[in-house]
Amino acid sequence: MSSSEPMAVLEEGAGGRVTVIGVAGGTGSGKTTVSSRIWEAVGREHLAYIQHDNYYKDQSHLTPEERSQTNYDHPDSLETLLLVRHLRELRAGRPIDMPLYDFAAHNRARETQRVNPAKVILVEGILIYTEPALRELMDMRIFVDTDADIRFIRRLRRDMVERGRSLDSVVKQYLGTVRPMHMEFVEPSKRYADIIVPQGGNNRVAMEMIVSRIQALLAE
Repeated sequence: MSSSEPMAVLEEGAGGRVTVIGVAGGTGSGKTTVSSRIWEAVGREHLAYIQHDNYYKDQSHLTPEERSQTNYDHPDSLETLLLVRHLRELRAGRPIDMPLYDFAAHNRARETQRVNPAKVILVEGILIYTEPALRELMDMRIFVDTDADIRFIRRLRRDMVERGRSLDSVVKQYLGTVRPMHMEFVEPSKRYADIIVPQGGNNRVAMEMIVSRIQALLAE
């Protein structure tokens, strides 16, 4: 699926042309698997990996109870303009200190992670195509399209195992915000994708096409 928007002209950093790739899709769609396949194909030494989730806003001013009520599936929960500034810095050949988010505490961590410039910048997140200033920085926009029931099962497992959530809290959040926000923001953003990947990283043909396109961009 081709986007109707013109791609941004990339800046020249210290290492030459920089390619920015977006990987979006609903929660549990397989974005991380697709990102990992790209990472392996390009070479870890040539790629900077940024997750939009790390840019959730700091909530230190809120109580733990108030933090737990945050709608994390709405674009307003993210400091996306900070990510835009960081991408511009990386494209210009300068390192950034990426924030980190603690999902158990529902707050931004005190620590940051240094991300160095690279030939390929990979940006992953459910809402990365909802902000024009962000999606216009991307050379290639990928949307991972997976059935809702599969996505929910994956999210349930992840939140319980990795984030210490209870079954009831995961289900309540899914019905209260995740599903409605997916229908309002994530699903409509699919129209901005250049490539739609059914079945995520398990789609061998799609992954081969994506990797070939990335290699062609790097060779230009």
